[in-house]
Order: sequence, then C-alpha cells, then structure tokens
Amino acid sequence: MNTHIAEPKISSEGPIDEALSLLADYVNRPLEPSSLSMQTARACLADAIGCAILALKYPACTKLLGPVVAGTVVPDGARVPGTSYILDPIRAAFNIGTLIRWLDYNDTWLAAEWGHPSDNLGGILAVADYRSRQRVSRSLPPLFMREVLSGMIKAYEVQGSLALLNSFNKVGFDHVILVKAATAAVAAHLLGATRTQIIDALSQAFIDAGPLRAYRHAPNTGSRKSWAAGDATSRGVQFAFMTMQGEMGYRQALTAKKWGLYDVLFKGVPFAFQRPLNSYVMDNILFKISYPAEFHAQTAVECAVHLHPAIVGRLDDIVSIHIETHAAAMCIINKTGQLNNPADRDHCLQYMAALPLLYGTLSADHYEDAAAADKRIDVLREKMVVTENQQFTLDYLDPDKRSIANSMVIHFADGSKTEKVAVEYPLGHRRRRAEGLPLLFRKLEDNLSTHFSAHKVATLMRLLQDQNTLEDMPVQVFMELFTEAFSSGKGS
Repeated sequence: MNTHIAEPKISSEGPIDEALSLLADYVNRPLEPSSLSMQTARACLADAIGCAILALKYPACTKLLGPVVAGTVVPDGARVPGTSYILDPIRAAFNIGTLIRWLDYNDTWLAAEWGHPSDNLGGILAVADYRSRQRVSRSLPPLFMREVLSGMIKAYEVQGSLALLNSFNKVGFDHVILVKAATAAVAAHLLGATRTQIIDALSQAFIDAGPLRAYRHAPNTGSRKSWAAGDATSRGVQFAFMTMQGEMGYRQALTAKKWGLYDVLFKGVPFAFQRPLNSYVMDNILFKISYPAEFHAQTAVECAVHLHPAIVGRLDDIVSIHIETHAAAMCIINKTGQLNNPADRDHCLQYMAALPLLYGTLSADHYEDAAAADKRIDVLREKMVVTENQQFTLDYLDPDKRSIANSMVIHFADGSKTEKVAVEYPLGHRRRRAEGLPLLFRKLEDNLSTHFSAHKVATLMRLLQDQNTLEDMPVQVFMELFTEAFSSGKGS
C-alpha cells in the first residue's frame, strides 16, 4: 500500500456541486459532539463489534474473509476482529464490513431511503487502524478511539441525512451507495484530506453509483445482501486512497447534464436535505436489540412474542392472522410464496412473525435451512393477511416520531380472537433508550461469548462500557484486543 499523501490535485473545472460542498464542509470541519452523541457512538461501536463476532459462527460468512491471495500479510496492516488476518485497509474494510452486516443485526436508519450506518465502520476501523500504525512506525502520535467515534458520527450523518428525503430504492438502486459515499468522505478525512480532496473522493463514490437492488428481492434474493455493505465501505476506502494519491475528482458528478447522477437517476431533481448536518442521525439511531430481524419487522416480532402464549396448543384453531404495518414494510418485506435461503427469510415479514408465534423468540439460527424445515411456519404464513395502516406510515415519516409500528390480532375457528397488540416504537428506538441500552450490552456480552473466553469477554465489556478509557485508547491497541484466529475456538 502506497502511503504517500499527494498534494491536492485540481479536480475537473467549473463550479462544485452544492451537495458535494455541503457534505465536504461538514466532514472537514471540527466536530464538537455532545456527550450523548459520543456515548451513543460508543454503543454503536460496541454493538457492531458484537455483531461481527457473532457472524464468525457462520461458514457462509467466514469463507469470504481474509486476503484476496491466501497467506498475504501486510506490514502494519489493519486487523479484522476475531481473526488473525492483517490486511491492507481496502480488503480489511470488506472483511470488517461484511462481518458487521452479515446477520442483519446491526444498527439501522429508516427514512425515504433505508440503511445501516454502522456499515461504515468497516472502512473507518480499517483506515484508522492502518493510519495509526503507520504514524507509530514513524514515531508520531497514534490515532485514538475518540477519532473513530467522531468519524462515526460524521459518517452516520452523511449517510442518514442523504437518506431522509432521497430515495434510491424507488429507482432500483441499493442504499449501500450511501455507505460508499459516507465512507469515502470520512476515510479521506482520517487520511488527512483537504476539503477539496474530500469533494473529490465523494464525487468518485457517486459516479460509481450502484449496485442494483436485485439481490434483495425475488426472484434473486441472495447472500450478496449480506456482503454488499462490506463491498461498499471498501470501495469508499479505495476512493479515499486514490484521491490521496493524486487522482482527480469530478465537480459536477451530480449536476452534469445527461450524464450526472441527478439526470441519470432522479430526472434532474437534486438532493434535498431536511436539516443542517450535525449529529441528528447518531442521536436518533435505531438498535436491533432482541431480534435479528429486518428493522421494519421489529415491532411485528415484539407483537408475535407477546401473543405466543395465547396460541400455544391452538395452532390448528387459527383461522387468520391480521398484521397492520406501514408502507415501507409493504414494499420491502411483505412476501408470500416460497423462500429459498436465509437471505430470503430474514426479509420476509410473515416468516419473521411466524417464528416467535411458534417459539416465543427469534434468533439468527431460525433463518437457516434446519429451522425453516418446520412445516408449521408456512401454515402460519398462509394465514397471514398484511395491510397498510396509513397512520403508521404517516408516523413513520414524521421526523419527531420516527415510529416503526406494527399491530397483530389472531382469529380462531370458534369466532374468538386475541387482543389486538400494537407496538409503535421498537426496543431499539430513541424513545426506549433507558430500557434498551442495558439489554444492548447484554446482547453484546452474549455475542462476544460465542467466540471469546469468559475472562476475555469480561475485559472487553469493561472497556466498551467505559467512555473515557475507550476514547483515550490508541486505535491499534483497541483492534489488537480482538485479534485471534477464529478457526481455533475460543481465545484467551
């Protein structure tokens, strides 16, 4: 990896696109986050690391990890949590991002566009680790974890602010384009970029566009949706490094007539921003705490768990199950018919509701073929009637509410029915922070325990719950705490 930082190269001529300037100005300026924002960033980091460690249980994920050429070790390279890999930061970003995203259990942002801002941690951790090691090798001060947390707030804000009013899914493109852009901007900043270079890196990400959402929907639903974010964050890192090596950018990547992103995708309509960029996204982030379910289904799962005792022993008496939901869920996860693989199942509202009705809970293993073989699941799915509740949709889009509501009622053959259970705000919502955060760290402990010894888990838990100690820790020291060979069982 060429570590030379080139002088800023003049990008293409003409005025700079307004949105590129706005985003670059935000990323480039010093951030003065509130203590709440930094504490929330710490919780997001802890949760993402836990999700990554849990994903090491799944061979479909781990087969994708490591260097492109087996055995490659990069001097002063970036570490991949839970493994012994030492990789260049582009490949490390893919590894880390894929681990974090694999089980659809990391934090979430819902708006006109959807997504998972912690996907950017693949690039942020890889670049920060690599840059910190490079600095130490030159007898310079390392980067500290407070810079990672600050970078997270900025990446979350870039991705989430673009998502508030601008829908890529409506034109068939996947939300990970926003991960690519956010990572490119923040990775460039971590590498010491000027404002102009941040603009150039952003422009590369938007010109790259894509990918299509085909792999998230029938008939092509597949495992690419579990590594698409890893791919996007690694592309962002690649653009950041290319920019720092002197590659030019494109000042009208968005506004160029006919060929710019606005004309190609949005019929000339420019990006809209709902509010000034600060820390709104981090402050309102959604955590998946109890269930690894696509977030639009989280409250439906809570409804099903609540109703589980009412149907025990009465499965054959169920005539219909009525679920009311919001427009986004109708679009993304309302599925009937055959489900072909775990990626298909974890984006099916009916499947995610059926499992907790049967078992009283939902886990990542419930998406695997062995669990899906239970024929009662499809029997329940066929009895489900899913409709949109327009008030749920309005409250979903209300920036002061940001609800993700579902309701459920079950009808029986004798004419009786259960109570109608409605949950507006899932456990991971900001309105349920006091209730949710202790359970989030219990989730973290459970996830870490799938891979590390009890002693190691206790050490990591103390660190991840201590704001000051974490912020003051050099990045490379933090990453080394999670380094070991995942194939050798639980570490020390």
